[in-house]
Amino acid sequence: MKILLERKNHKAIFFFLFIITISCKKQIKKENIKVEETSRVDNLPYYQDESFTPYWITPGSKEEKKIHKIPDFKLLNQLGDTISQNTFKNKIYITDFFFTTCPGICLKMTNNMTKIQEEFKYDDEILILSHSVMPSTDTVPVLKIYANNNGVINNKWHLVTGDKNQIYQLGRDHYFVENDLGEEKSIDDFLHTENFLLIDKNKHIRGIYNGLNRASIAQLITDIKALKKEKY
Repeated sequence: MKILLERKNHKAIFFFLFIITISCKKQIKKENIKVEETSRVDNLPYYQDESFTPYWITPGSKEEKKIHKIPDFKLLNQLGDTISQNTFKNKIYITDFFFTTCPGICLKMTNNMTKIQEEFKYDDEILILSHSVMPSTDTVPVLKIYANNNGVINNKWHLVTGDKNQIYQLGRDHYFVENDLGEEKSIDDFLHTENFLLIDKNKHIRGIYNGLNRASIAQLITDIKALKKEKY
């Protein structure tokens, strides 16, 4: 009789623990869903100055029309074709600044940009724009050789050269790629940055990423896909 009572008690305890375990799992599942829902954002933020303070604005709104835009430009790519904002009409593009003789970070940046090119290889909506910060030496033929050596797809990924003043002004005053806040720089100060920027179809900056960091590149790819879903 004593053994039977002990068995019943064990069964009761087991059943009680089983119910608690199931309840806890359900509760955890609900909490996980709640966290995922609250952490999701409808649209990527906008940026308009070197501080890269995010502005959460609805695409197509009056506020969006007032936010900073990349101005027009005219540069030459590795094919000798003139590249301007018209090249990127109704396109999303990723941009950076490099030079072909850079022995260090530029090669790593190019390798990471190649991963982005491969991810969106067949997507006509996505383009890449890389500016040479040494345009006097990175001529069209030099850029062509660099493109061939690094798997750059022509008309998908534009390596551009041109007027140094224009390139440096674009980098510092419009893409805000250097992080030296408040420090005045001249054309004689070398422009060197590992930053990649994501630009939307309306020429707004929608993200800044470390071009040397794998996790940052993965986030950039995710953000490009999110940006493609936005309605303008």
